[in-house]
Amino acid sequence: MKEELQKNIVETFKKLNAILSEFSESELNTVPYKGSWTGGQTAQHIILACSGYPDLFAGKTEKTTRKPDEKVKEIEALFLNFNTKMDSPDFIKPEIKDYNKNSLTLSLLTIESELLTASENFDLTLTCLDFEVPGFGKFTILEWVNFGLVHAQRHTKQLHDIFNYVTKL
Repeated sequence: MKEELQKNIVETFKKLNAILSEFSESELNTVPYKGSWTGGQTAQHIILACSGYPDLFAGKTEKTTRKPDEKVKEIEALFLNFNTKMDSPDFIKPEIKDYNKNSLTLSLLTIESELLTASENFDLTLTCLDFEVPGFGKFTILEWVNFGLVHAQRHTKQLHDIFNYVTKL
């Protein structure tokens, strides 16, 4: 379970960093169309959504009385359905400003490293009690890591779409 999860972390961030590296600094901060985030805002949203996991995992937890990956399929079904439009909760909405590609990349590398370390050092089967995603209930550490990865995968596709759009402007 741990090896597969770590492989998924590395692969997810490799793809995310690959598309982010394609953007020029100006493309990164170009609004592709009305109502859309820029590539920079999208990357910042991923950073906001995936930050703080080690603190969450080190917080209050309890032994899990169900399969530790029970909610992963449900998370994938929702977030990898690209026909579903979602609104971000305010606390992970990116600021409207120009973003620096290098800063974003460094933050993403930090998050990748934190997730790899957490997947190595924490009991993935424990349920976290300090925070939950509305509609899903409490996640195990394994489900939290998968949530972060699936969320990043959703927005990696969005970054591809934004890149294709802004390079044609």
